[in-house]
Amino acid sequence: MAKQKMTKKGRTTRRPTKAELAQQERIKSLLFRFLVVIFLLFAASKLGVFGMTAYNLFRLLVGSAAYVFIGALLTYAIFSKIITQREGMVSGFWLVFTGILLEYQAYFDLSYKGKDLLNHTFKLALSDLSAFQVKEFLGGGLIGGGLYLPVSFLFAAIGTFFIGALLILFGLFFMSPWSVYDVADGLALLREKSQERAVIRAEKRAEKAAEKERLKAEEEARRLEEAAQELEAAQEEAIALAQVEYPTFDVETGEILDEEEHEILILTEEREPFFEGEEFPVLLAEDEVEEQEVADDVTEDIALDFKPKAKPAYKLPSIDLFAPIKVKSQANEKKIVRQNIKVLEDTFASFGIKVVVERAEIGPSVTKYEVKPAVGVRVNRISNLADDLALALAAKDVRIEAPIPGKSMVGIEVPNSEVTMVPFRELWEQAKTSPTKLLDIPLGKAVNGSVRSFDLARMPHLLVAGSTGSGKSVAVNGIIASILMKAGPDQVKFMMIDPKMVELSVYNDIPHLLIPVVTNPRKAARALQKVVDEMEKRYELFSHLGVRNLEGYNTKVADFNRSSEEKQIPLPLIVVIVDELADLMMVASKEVEDAIIRLGQKARAAGIHMILATQRPSVDVISGLIKANVPSRIAFAVSSGTDSRTILDENGAEKLLGRGDMLFKPIDENHPVRLQGSFISDDDVEAIVSFIKNQAEADYDKSFDPGEVTEGDFESGTGDSNGDPLFEEARALVVETQKASASMIQRRLSVGFNRATRLMEELEAAGVIGPAEGTKPRKVLENQ
Repeated sequence: MAKQKMTKKGRTTRRPTKAELAQQERIKSLLFRFLVVIFLLFAASKLGVFGMTAYNLFRLLVGSAAYVFIGALLTYAIFSKIITQREGMVSGFWLVFTGILLEYQAYFDLSYKGKDLLNHTFKLALSDLSAFQVKEFLGGGLIGGGLYLPVSFLFAAIGTFFIGALLILFGLFFMSPWSVYDVADGLALLREKSQERAVIRAEKRAEKAAEKERLKAEEEARRLEEAAQELEAAQEEAIALAQVEYPTFDVETGEILDEEEHEILILTEEREPFFEGEEFPVLLAEDEVEEQEVADDVTEDIALDFKPKAKPAYKLPSIDLFAPIKVKSQANEKKIVRQNIKVLEDTFASFGIKVVVERAEIGPSVTKYEVKPAVGVRVNRISNLADDLALALAAKDVRIEAPIPGKSMVGIEVPNSEVTMVPFRELWEQAKTSPTKLLDIPLGKAVNGSVRSFDLARMPHLLVAGSTGSGKSVAVNGIIASILMKAGPDQVKFMMIDPKMVELSVYNDIPHLLIPVVTNPRKAARALQKVVDEMEKRYELFSHLGVRNLEGYNTKVADFNRSSEEKQIPLPLIVVIVDELADLMMVASKEVEDAIIRLGQKARAAGIHMILATQRPSVDVISGLIKANVPSRIAFAVSSGTDSRTILDENGAEKLLGRGDMLFKPIDENHPVRLQGSFISDDDVEAIVSFIKNQAEADYDKSFDPGEVTEGDFESGTGDSNGDPLFEEARALVVETQKASASMIQRRLSVGFNRATRLMEELEAAGVIGPAEGTKPRKVLENQ
């Protein structure tokens, strides 16, 4: 019960509640602010003796800056709640006001030549105060004079002006809604824009120089053509003059002689002809054609499976073919990062783990926080908090890299609120790959914003795997476009296999293709075998010439061409692209796997490289032998950690975001790198393909044509009307050994059980062996 107090009349009174006390305090505060506002209004307007005296008292303290001080106090008295909510507003004002006092006092010191500045200021203020007037300039008053004396002693009067200006600028900055991070981001953005403008200006200058060179070359070609035409006209005119039969006159009579006499005169004249022999210009051109044909024949004899014809000069595609895409700003991400740093540290502290967030790198799709744990903190304690951190950060998923390779820190990758696209054009312009490395391909941007490229010649083969819609096909298109941007048809050749029929068919009829895009899985297995045959032929050629790889062979060809009139053709690189490996493995697993394994083991030195893509990263598609021979891998988003381990031999891909978010594990690194792949649209692909088709026509190589295939060519088939191609071999084997069993045929002819069983049925139908008699072996009815 509340304590009660008895009055003289016997009535009791109660103590006010907290709400009532708070209400009373608010009323007192409001009344006090009202009186202060009235006082400041009188002082500001200098009404009467009271207003003039109040204003001069302010002038005594802050000098001629009294109007600024009164205005600031008036604003604070009215809007105190709003002002206190803005961090840095009050401190910023005091910095600005201090700078103003220093500026006023420095100006006042320059106009006063005496020594005792404070005493002089005090006397002038008292004179105005006693006379109820505002007449003298008082600088910064007593407060300004007290601040000015040490500053002027250290920096002199001129330096004080500079110090005051700095204080005003810093104060205005603190009062503004911007932070130091915002200013740094703005300066970085300005620098990027200036660099972009510089790059654009450099490109324009380069374009103008190239245009001048082109015009100069065209003018030179036109001049040479005109000179050639003039020379040809002069030669024709000379020939015509030599063949004209002029009428002959008799010198004495002036009469024209008849034809017989004219012929006699010509025969009896001893005059050298204008041209000796046959028509010189025509014979010279024919001789050149014959020489060229001989040289071409020699080249065709030396070349191995590649017989390119004479073609016009090939012009590489320009990056201007790709439409520029405006990238979203990540200014909002920077604000979120500053908030997440505090959330991370608080979350770790709540679990008893002391960490410090050293830095944060904002990438296109994720932000990587580099966390340094305290001494004695086990790494797996941090790794086990992935779900708790995702909950605290309200993130879709969190991937923890513990530890970061080469650093004593743990990486925490948190998805951005918005994924920033990485256009292919931007990536290509920033990559600046070497034009001599034809297979050096920009793949994507790392978390720190740097462009990551890889040289397919060093990989030497690449496995790309991920679920549907994760970005595999876009990545493959980006790799193909990168190669087409740098290599001509005589430098790199493609063999493309696309069982889905829709991903790579757009590249049909480009001159870089060895054969049209293969869409039949059975033909694809045969086409891979053709590539294996080409590899073996190349190694035979290398052995004959005493070189170890394609580079050594092409170097010898170049040396030979410089010293000989008979030209040889260098061998191109071959890139085999399989867009859906799982479909091929379902149809002809043994043939496809054997071809891939052989190419993976030996094709690097022969200049043959593979890019295998699949959306079903299971062990029956990506076998252990394939993984062993395709060491470089790219993993896109997958559904489970099992699929991630199948691709990368470790978890991580199940936490990717999709849409080009990938883990890239090259042959020379032990840990995968997270990248955001480049985006290349269908319009961009069609633009570069159309440009290339206009440059040259497709020239397919018939030696790589898989031809027509039948069911009987593969183990999983059921045969056709013409029988199995191995029938004669099986027949010879059975007749020679006088034994007939499916297991023997399977072992001796290296075929599957289904095919061996089918061969046994064909042998029975042909009367070579007898029917099955239970567990007894079949009788061989045919003798040698």
